[in-house]
Amino acid sequence: MKVLCAMSGGVDSSVAALELLRAGHEVVGVTMRLWGGDSDTGCCSVADVDDARRVAQQIGIDHLVFNFTDDFDTHVVDPYVRAHADGITPNPCIECNRHLKFHRLSERADVLGFDAIATGHHARIVNVDGVHHVARGADPLKDQSYVVHMLPQHELARTLFPVGHLTKAQVRERAVAAGLRTATKPDSQDVCFITHTGGREQFLGARIPFRSATVIDTEGALLGEVASVELVTIGQRRGLGLPGGGPKQYVLDVDTATRTVVVGADADLLDGELHVGGLEWAGVPLAEVLVQCSAHGATRPATVAASSDGSTVLRWHEPQRRVAPGQTVVLYDIADALVLAGGIATRPT
Repeated sequence: MKVLCAMSGGVDSSVAALELLRAGHEVVGVTMRLWGGDSDTGCCSVADVDDARRVAQQIGIDHLVFNFTDDFDTHVVDPYVRAHADGITPNPCIECNRHLKFHRLSERADVLGFDAIATGHHARIVNVDGVHHVARGADPLKDQSYVVHMLPQHELARTLFPVGHLTKAQVRERAVAAGLRTATKPDSQDVCFITHTGGREQFLGARIPFRSATVIDTEGALLGEVASVELVTIGQRRGLGLPGGGPKQYVLDVDTATRTVVVGADADLLDGELHVGGLEWAGVPLAEVLVQCSAHGATRPATVAASSDGSTVLRWHEPQRRVAPGQTVVLYDIADALVLAGGIATRPT
């Protein structure tokens, strides 16, 4: 089989390409140039491209570079900026996976005549009664099913995750045994276009005007003011400009339209339900699910119900901390193994 393997310059994608080659496939590596600006983190640096190219040379496969910077700006960076302006907390890495690392890569693979695409994600794909499901990877500490949950059936049918059955330790062992230059390279975990030196404030400040907002408690009493409502998110405790010495205060809600931030006690963050928009099921919808609301968060049981506003309501079996609107919500089966559906947390209307 002819496989186009995405190579980010990290150890996982390096071993993914090696595993495909050892399985007898005709493999070509490809690195996607996504972010064209400054980067001192993530997976988009010049050094990462060079590492991918060198690994391809080591294992004896061709290596290509696709320039998707315009698509990245359109589908990842611009929505990220708009979301903050609207008081929403986005997941840019998931949108990058959705639009670039799978959809655009799959389109290019079709044009070039490849049978399949592959990445180094720690996830698996299983078929249940004729329906493809993303499944958790073998390493629970490195599982990435949450960040690739959105793949549609036609893409799952031609996608391979060659390291999904391996633990991270096993991946590194195979890289060391093969003498790959990425064998001991640290994992990338940050947003590639947010630098350590400037951070989110500098990045957004260069693209949108920051506006101050009043900080009030749950009774409406004025407590203070924040300089940039666009930088505030639900659950935040620091950087609210509140006087010290009192009880800890957490952000309960952010309204950029009225430039208001509501704060309260930690217990006030607990909620009995979560509204989810755009929920898409891989198979038949189920009433009882496990829900994950962050890349490395634990799953919690909930009952699925419809809402009058057209969204889906997840009713927690036990109250959970509020989830910021814009965050990705992924539903798993009760065995906590298969992805059933995914959507975006919304505000109740």
